[in-house]
Amino acid sequence: MYVRALQVADFRSWESADLVFEPGPSVLVGQNGQGKTNLVEAIGYVATLSSHRVATDAPLVRQGAPRSVVRTAVVHHGRELLVELEITPGKANRARINRAPVPKPREVLGILRTVLFAPEDLALVRGDPGERRRFLDDLLVLRAPRFAGVRADYERVLKQRGALLKTAGSARRAGSSGDIRTLDVWDGHLARHGAVLLAARLDLVAALQPLVSAAYAGVAPESRPAEVKYRSCLGAALPEGYGVAGGPPADIATLEAVLLAEVAKVRTQEIDRGVSLIGPHRDELELILGSTPAKGYASHGESWSFALALRLAAFELLRAEDVEPVLILDDVFAELDRRRRQRLAEVAAAAEQVLVTAAVAEDVPAELAGARYEVGEGKVERVR
Repeated sequence: MYVRALQVADFRSWESADLVFEPGPSVLVGQNGQGKTNLVEAIGYVATLSSHRVATDAPLVRQGAPRSVVRTAVVHHGRELLVELEITPGKANRARINRAPVPKPREVLGILRTVLFAPEDLALVRGDPGERRRFLDDLLVLRAPRFAGVRADYERVLKQRGALLKTAGSARRAGSSGDIRTLDVWDGHLARHGAVLLAARLDLVAALQPLVSAAYAGVAPESRPAEVKYRSCLGAALPEGYGVAGGPPADIATLEAVLLAEVAKVRTQEIDRGVSLIGPHRDELELILGSTPAKGYASHGESWSFALALRLAAFELLRAEDVEPVLILDDVFAELDRRRRQRLAEVAAAAEQVLVTAAVAEDVPAELAGARYEVGEGKVERVR
Protein backbone atom coordinates (compact mmCIF):
# COMPACT_ATOMS: atom_id res chain seq x y z
CA MET A 1 0.00 0.00 0.00
CA TYR A 2 1.22 3.50 -0.81
CA VAL A 3 -0.04 7.00 -1.56
CA ARG A 4 0.68 7.83 -5.19
CA ALA A 5 -0.70 11.37 -5.21
CA LEU A 6 -2.07 14.03 -2.90
CA GLN A 7 -4.07 17.11 -3.81
CA VAL A 8 -5.45 19.61 -1.31
CA ALA A 9 -7.55 22.73 -1.77
CA ASP A 10 -8.12 25.22 1.05
CA PHE A 11 -6.75 22.76 3.59
CA ARG A 12 -5.15 24.49 6.59
CA SER A 13 -2.63 27.01 5.20
CA TRP A 14 -2.74 25.62 1.66
CA GLU A 15 -4.83 27.29 -1.01
CA SER A 16 -3.75 24.40 -3.22
CA ALA A 17 -1.02 21.79 -3.40
CA ASP A 18 -0.41 18.85 -5.70
CA LEU A 19 2.18 16.16 -4.97
CA VAL A 20 3.13 12.87 -6.61
CA PHE A 21 4.79 10.21 -4.47
CA GLU A 22 6.50 6.88 -5.03
CA PRO A 23 7.04 3.86 -2.81
CA GLY A 24 9.97 4.20 -0.41
CA PRO A 25 11.02 7.26 1.58
CA SER A 26 9.83 10.78 0.73
CA VAL A 27 11.09 13.71 2.79
CA LEU A 28 9.32 17.08 2.99
CA VAL A 29 11.76 19.75 4.15
CA GLY A 30 10.80 23.27 5.14
CA GLN A 31 11.06 25.79 7.92
CA ASN A 32 8.52 25.64 10.71
CA GLY A 33 5.22 27.23 9.76
CA GLN A 34 5.52 26.54 6.03
CA GLY A 35 2.83 23.85 5.96
CA LYS A 36 4.70 20.57 5.64
CA THR A 37 2.87 19.05 8.61
CA ASN A 38 -0.44 20.17 7.08
CA LEU A 39 0.25 17.97 4.05
CA VAL A 40 0.87 14.78 6.00
CA GLU A 41 -2.04 15.66 8.28
CA ALA A 42 -4.26 15.59 5.19
CA ILE A 43 -3.04 12.09 4.36
CA GLY A 44 -3.64 10.93 7.92
CA TYR A 45 -7.14 12.40 7.80
CA VAL A 46 -8.01 10.21 4.82
CA ALA A 47 -6.97 7.14 6.82
CA THR A 48 -8.79 7.99 10.07
CA LEU A 49 -11.25 10.83 9.33
CA SER A 50 -9.62 12.73 12.17
CA SER A 51 -6.60 14.92 12.79
CA HIS A 52 -3.69 14.09 15.07
CA ARG A 53 -3.51 17.77 16.04
CA VAL A 54 -7.06 19.01 16.68
CA ALA A 55 -10.32 17.48 17.90
CA THR A 56 -12.66 19.18 15.41
CA ASP A 57 -12.65 19.72 11.64
CA ALA A 58 -13.09 23.51 11.60
CA PRO A 59 -9.34 24.32 11.86
CA LEU A 60 -8.70 22.14 8.79
CA VAL A 61 -10.41 24.65 6.50
CA ARG A 62 -8.31 27.59 5.31
CA GLN A 63 -9.40 30.85 6.88
CA GLY A 64 -12.04 32.53 4.72
CA ALA A 65 -12.79 29.42 2.64
CA PRO A 66 -16.17 27.66 2.89
CA ARG A 67 -14.71 24.16 2.71
CA SER A 68 -11.56 22.17 2.09
CA VAL A 69 -10.97 19.24 -0.24
CA VAL A 70 -8.45 16.42 0.10
CA ARG A 71 -7.82 13.94 -2.73
CA THR A 72 -5.52 10.96 -2.50
CA ALA A 73 -4.71 8.27 -5.01
CA VAL A 74 -3.98 5.09 -3.05
CA VAL A 75 -2.38 2.01 -4.58
CA HIS A 76 -3.22 -1.25 -2.84
CA HIS A 77 -2.10 -4.61 -4.27
CA GLY A 78 -1.69 -2.98 -7.67
CA ARG A 79 -5.16 -1.41 -7.75
CA GLU A 80 -5.50 2.37 -7.53
CA LEU A 81 -8.41 4.08 -5.78
CA LEU A 82 -9.07 7.81 -5.73
CA VAL A 83 -10.49 9.05 -2.42
CA GLU A 84 -11.95 12.54 -2.18
CA LEU A 85 -13.10 14.17 1.05
CA GLU A 86 -14.92 17.49 1.30
CA ILE A 87 -14.71 19.05 4.75
CA THR A 88 -17.35 21.70 5.54
CA PRO A 89 -17.53 23.14 9.08
CA GLY A 90 -21.00 22.97 10.56
CA LYS A 91 -22.25 20.58 7.92
CA ALA A 92 -21.89 16.90 7.12
CA ASN A 93 -18.67 16.08 5.31
CA ARG A 94 -18.91 14.35 1.94
CA ALA A 95 -16.81 11.64 0.33
CA ARG A 96 -16.26 10.11 -3.08
CA ILE A 97 -14.46 6.97 -4.19
CA ASN A 98 -13.32 6.98 -7.82
CA ARG A 99 -15.49 10.09 -8.36
CA ALA A 100 -18.66 8.31 -7.16
CA PRO A 101 -20.35 9.70 -4.00
CA VAL A 102 -20.70 7.37 -1.03
CA PRO A 103 -23.51 7.63 1.57
CA LYS A 104 -21.20 8.18 4.55
CA PRO A 105 -17.59 9.44 4.73
CA ARG A 106 -16.60 6.50 6.93
CA GLU A 107 -17.04 4.21 3.93
CA VAL A 108 -13.57 5.35 2.82
CA LEU A 109 -12.02 3.89 5.97
CA GLY A 110 -9.78 0.94 5.19
CA ILE A 111 -8.71 2.17 1.77
CA LEU A 112 -5.64 3.79 3.31
CA ARG A 113 -3.85 2.71 6.47
CA THR A 114 -1.33 4.97 8.14
CA VAL A 115 0.71 4.99 11.33
CA LEU A 116 1.68 8.53 12.24
CA PHE A 117 4.33 9.46 14.81
CA ALA A 118 4.43 13.14 15.78
CA PRO A 119 5.53 15.38 18.67
CA GLU A 120 1.91 15.36 19.87
CA ASP A 121 2.39 11.69 20.74
CA LEU A 122 4.01 12.65 24.04
CA ALA A 123 0.42 13.10 25.19
CA LEU A 124 0.01 9.32 24.89
CA VAL A 125 2.34 9.03 27.87
CA ARG A 126 1.83 12.31 29.73
CA GLY A 127 -1.78 13.12 28.84
CA ASP A 128 -5.09 12.04 30.32
CA PRO A 129 -6.62 8.57 29.79
CA GLY A 130 -8.70 9.84 26.87
CA GLU A 131 -5.52 10.13 24.78
CA ARG A 132 -4.72 6.47 25.31
CA ARG A 133 -8.31 5.34 24.73
CA ARG A 134 -8.24 7.25 21.44
CA PHE A 135 -4.99 5.49 20.49
CA LEU A 136 -6.67 2.11 20.98
CA ASP A 137 -9.89 3.03 19.21
CA ASP A 138 -8.10 4.61 16.23
CA LEU A 139 -6.03 1.45 15.88
CA LEU A 140 -9.18 -0.69 16.07
CA VAL A 141 -10.67 1.27 13.16
CA LEU A 142 -7.47 0.93 11.13
CA ARG A 143 -7.56 -2.85 11.63
CA ALA A 144 -11.31 -3.19 11.00
CA PRO A 145 -13.22 -0.12 9.72
CA ARG A 146 -16.53 -1.46 11.07
CA PHE A 147 -15.40 -0.31 14.51
CA ALA A 148 -15.97 3.28 13.41
CA GLY A 149 -19.66 2.44 13.56
CA VAL A 150 -19.31 0.65 16.89
CA ARG A 151 -17.53 3.65 18.32
CA ALA A 152 -20.17 6.07 17.00
CA ASP A 153 -23.02 3.93 18.33
CA TYR A 154 -21.47 3.77 21.79
CA GLU A 155 -20.90 7.53 21.90
CA ARG A 156 -24.52 8.10 20.84
CA VAL A 157 -25.75 5.85 23.66
CA LEU A 158 -23.56 7.66 26.20
CA LYS A 159 -24.93 11.03 25.13
CA GLN A 160 -28.58 9.94 25.28
CA ARG A 161 -28.18 8.04 28.52
CA GLY A 162 -26.33 10.97 30.10
CA ALA A 163 -29.20 13.30 29.24
CA LEU A 164 -31.69 10.91 30.87
CA LEU A 165 -29.56 10.61 34.00
CA LYS A 166 -29.38 14.39 34.35
CA THR A 167 -33.15 14.68 33.93
CA ALA A 168 -33.71 11.98 36.54
CA GLY A 169 -31.26 13.64 38.91
CA SER A 170 -32.98 17.02 38.56
CA ALA A 171 -36.35 15.44 39.24
CA ARG A 172 -35.04 13.68 42.34
CA ARG A 173 -33.58 16.88 43.73
CA ALA A 174 -36.94 18.58 43.14
CA GLY A 175 -38.64 15.96 45.30
CA SER A 176 -40.01 13.79 42.49
CA SER A 177 -39.07 10.22 41.77
CA GLY A 178 -38.95 10.96 38.04
CA ASP A 179 -39.65 8.53 35.25
CA ILE A 180 -36.58 6.32 34.85
CA ARG A 181 -38.22 3.43 33.03
CA THR A 182 -36.49 4.32 29.75
CA LEU A 183 -33.13 4.11 31.52
CA ASP A 184 -33.48 0.32 31.55
CA VAL A 185 -33.61 0.37 27.75
CA TRP A 186 -30.52 2.56 27.52
CA ASP A 187 -28.73 0.38 30.07
CA GLY A 188 -29.18 -2.47 27.62
CA HIS A 189 -27.88 -0.38 24.73
CA LEU A 190 -24.83 0.67 26.76
CA ALA A 191 -24.06 -2.92 27.75
CA ARG A 192 -24.51 -4.24 24.21
CA HIS A 193 -22.46 -1.63 22.36
CA GLY A 194 -19.98 -1.30 25.23
CA ALA A 195 -19.32 -5.04 25.25
CA VAL A 196 -18.40 -5.03 21.55
CA LEU A 197 -16.00 -2.12 22.02
CA LEU A 198 -14.54 -3.50 25.25
CA ALA A 199 -13.95 -6.98 23.80
CA ALA A 200 -12.13 -5.49 20.82
CA ARG A 201 -9.95 -3.31 23.03
CA LEU A 202 -9.05 -6.21 25.31
CA ASP A 203 -8.02 -8.42 22.40
CA LEU A 204 -6.07 -5.52 20.86
CA VAL A 205 -4.11 -4.89 24.06
CA ALA A 206 -3.33 -8.61 24.35
CA ALA A 207 -1.88 -8.48 20.81
CA LEU A 208 0.06 -5.26 21.49
CA GLN A 209 1.69 -6.31 24.76
CA PRO A 210 4.67 -8.27 23.40
CA LEU A 211 5.12 -5.82 20.50
CA VAL A 212 5.28 -2.78 22.79
CA SER A 213 7.74 -4.47 25.13
CA ALA A 214 10.01 -5.48 22.24
CA ALA A 215 9.81 -2.06 20.57
CA TYR A 216 10.67 -0.26 23.79
CA ALA A 217 13.62 -2.56 24.48
CA GLY A 218 14.86 -1.78 20.97
CA VAL A 219 14.79 2.01 21.35
CA ALA A 220 15.79 2.18 25.03
CA PRO A 221 17.76 -0.98 25.89
CA GLU A 222 19.28 0.56 29.01
CA SER A 223 15.89 1.50 30.48
CA ARG A 224 13.50 -0.50 32.62
CA PRO A 225 11.22 -2.95 30.79
CA ALA A 226 7.97 -1.53 29.44
CA GLU A 227 4.53 -3.08 29.38
CA VAL A 228 0.94 -2.09 28.72
CA LYS A 229 -2.12 -3.24 30.63
CA TYR A 230 -5.82 -2.63 30.16
CA ARG A 231 -7.47 -1.35 33.33
CA SER A 232 -11.24 -1.73 33.19
CA CYS A 233 -13.77 0.03 35.38
CA LEU A 234 -15.24 -3.44 35.87
CA GLY A 235 -12.35 -4.24 38.19
CA ALA A 236 -12.53 -7.73 39.66
CA ALA A 237 -15.74 -8.38 37.70
CA LEU A 238 -13.72 -8.56 34.49
CA PRO A 239 -13.13 -12.23 33.64
CA GLU A 240 -9.59 -13.39 34.43
CA GLY A 241 -7.17 -13.48 31.52
CA TYR A 242 -9.01 -11.01 29.31
CA GLY A 243 -6.67 -8.45 27.75
CA VAL A 244 -3.55 -10.48 28.53
CA ALA A 245 -1.21 -11.93 25.93
CA GLY A 246 -1.87 -15.66 25.70
CA GLY A 247 -5.18 -15.32 27.52
CA PRO A 248 -8.61 -16.29 26.18
CA PRO A 249 -10.32 -14.07 23.59
CA ALA A 250 -12.79 -11.69 25.17
CA ASP A 251 -16.36 -12.99 24.89
CA ILE A 252 -18.89 -10.29 23.99
CA ALA A 253 -21.90 -12.02 25.57
CA THR A 254 -20.04 -12.45 28.86
CA LEU A 255 -18.93 -8.83 28.90
CA GLU A 256 -22.45 -7.61 28.10
CA ALA A 257 -23.84 -9.49 31.09
CA VAL A 258 -21.10 -8.16 33.37
CA LEU A 259 -21.61 -4.58 32.18
CA LEU A 260 -25.34 -4.78 32.72
CA ALA A 261 -24.89 -6.12 36.25
CA GLU A 262 -22.32 -3.47 37.17
CA VAL A 263 -24.47 -0.65 35.76
CA ALA A 264 -27.35 -1.80 37.98
CA LYS A 265 -25.13 -1.51 41.07
CA VAL A 266 -24.32 2.16 40.49
CA ARG A 267 -27.73 3.39 39.25
CA THR A 268 -28.29 5.63 42.29
CA GLN A 269 -24.83 7.19 42.04
CA GLU A 270 -25.26 7.78 38.31
CA ILE A 271 -28.56 9.60 38.82
CA ASP A 272 -27.03 11.73 41.57
CA ARG A 273 -24.08 12.69 39.39
CA GLY A 274 -25.79 12.73 36.00
CA VAL A 275 -23.08 10.68 34.27
CA SER A 276 -22.50 7.07 33.20
CA LEU A 277 -19.98 5.56 35.61
CA ILE A 278 -19.59 2.14 33.97
CA GLY A 279 -18.36 1.38 30.47
CA PRO A 280 -15.26 1.47 28.28
CA HIS A 281 -15.33 5.30 28.30
CA ARG A 282 -14.07 5.04 31.90
CA ASP A 283 -11.24 2.62 31.17
CA GLU A 284 -7.50 3.21 30.95
CA LEU A 285 -4.53 1.83 29.03
CA GLU A 286 -1.81 1.66 31.66
CA LEU A 287 1.78 2.29 30.54
CA ILE A 288 4.26 0.79 32.97
CA LEU A 289 8.03 1.08 33.26
CA GLY A 290 9.49 -1.49 35.61
CA SER A 291 7.07 -1.36 38.53
CA THR A 292 5.93 2.27 38.19
CA PRO A 293 3.49 4.09 35.90
CA ALA A 294 5.15 5.88 33.02
CA LYS A 295 2.94 8.92 33.54
CA GLY A 296 4.49 11.09 36.21
CA TYR A 297 7.58 8.90 36.65
CA ALA A 298 9.16 8.52 33.19
CA SER A 299 11.93 10.91 32.19
CA HIS A 300 11.63 12.98 29.02
CA GLY A 301 13.67 10.43 27.08
CA GLU A 302 11.71 7.49 28.49
CA SER A 303 8.43 9.22 27.60
CA TRP A 304 9.60 9.70 24.01
CA SER A 305 10.72 6.08 23.89
CA PHE A 306 7.36 4.83 25.16
CA ALA A 307 5.41 6.95 22.68
CA LEU A 308 7.64 5.68 19.89
CA ALA A 309 7.22 2.08 21.09
CA LEU A 310 3.42 2.40 20.94
CA ARG A 311 3.55 3.61 17.33
CA LEU A 312 6.11 1.02 16.27
CA ALA A 313 4.01 -1.71 17.88
CA ALA A 314 0.94 -0.48 15.98
CA PHE A 315 2.96 -0.50 12.75
CA GLU A 316 4.19 -4.06 13.34
CA LEU A 317 0.70 -5.26 14.23
CA LEU A 318 -0.84 -3.80 11.06
CA ARG A 319 1.92 -4.97 8.73
CA ALA A 320 1.54 -8.51 10.10
CA GLU A 321 -2.05 -8.51 8.82
CA ASP A 322 -1.07 -8.43 5.13
CA VAL A 323 -1.72 -4.71 4.58
CA GLU A 324 1.40 -2.74 5.39
CA PRO A 325 0.50 0.80 6.44
CA VAL A 326 2.10 4.00 5.21
CA LEU A 327 4.44 5.22 7.94
CA ILE A 328 4.35 8.99 8.57
CA LEU A 329 7.06 10.59 10.69
CA ASP A 330 6.11 14.19 11.36
CA ASP A 331 8.99 16.34 12.57
CA VAL A 332 10.22 13.79 15.11
CA PHE A 333 13.88 13.22 14.29
CA ALA A 334 14.92 16.56 15.78
CA GLU A 335 13.40 15.40 19.09
CA LEU A 336 15.27 12.09 19.24
CA ASP A 337 18.82 11.28 20.26
CA ARG A 338 21.17 9.42 17.93
CA ARG A 339 20.24 5.90 19.05
CA ARG A 340 16.49 6.48 18.89
CA ARG A 341 16.88 8.09 15.46
CA GLN A 342 18.80 5.08 14.25
CA ARG A 343 16.28 2.57 15.60
CA LEU A 344 13.37 4.45 14.06
CA ALA A 345 15.24 4.77 10.75
CA GLU A 346 15.88 1.01 10.66
CA VAL A 347 12.17 0.25 11.00
CA ALA A 348 11.11 3.02 8.63
CA ALA A 349 13.57 2.03 5.90
CA ALA A 350 11.86 -1.36 5.63
CA ALA A 351 8.40 0.16 5.15
CA GLU A 352 6.82 0.11 1.71
CA GLN A 353 6.32 3.87 1.97
CA VAL A 354 7.46 6.35 4.60
CA LEU A 355 6.67 10.07 4.55
CA VAL A 356 8.95 12.27 6.64
CA THR A 357 8.77 15.96 7.52
CA ALA A 358 11.76 17.88 8.85
CA ALA A 359 12.84 21.48 9.30
CA VAL A 360 16.47 20.53 8.67
CA ALA A 361 17.35 17.91 6.06
CA GLU A 362 20.40 16.80 8.07
CA ASP A 363 18.13 15.59 10.89
CA VAL A 364 16.85 12.78 8.66
CA PRO A 365 19.02 9.62 8.79
CA ALA A 366 20.76 8.54 5.60
CA GLU A 367 18.63 5.39 5.40
CA LEU A 368 15.65 7.60 4.53
CA ALA A 369 17.34 9.73 1.90
CA GLY A 370 14.77 9.11 -0.82
CA ALA A 371 12.73 11.65 -2.75
CA ARG A 372 13.11 15.22 -1.46
CA TYR A 373 10.47 17.96 -1.52
CA GLU A 374 11.10 21.59 -0.58
CA VAL A 375 8.16 23.26 1.17
CA GLY A 376 7.92 27.04 1.48
CA GLU A 377 6.20 30.22 0.39
CA GLY A 378 2.92 28.48 -0.34
CA LYS A 379 4.37 25.90 -2.70
CA VAL A 380 6.00 22.50 -2.67
CA GLU A 381 8.52 21.29 -5.24
CA ARG A 382 10.35 18.02 -5.71
CA VAL A 383 14.07 18.66 -5.84
CA ARG A 384 15.42 15.10 -5.88
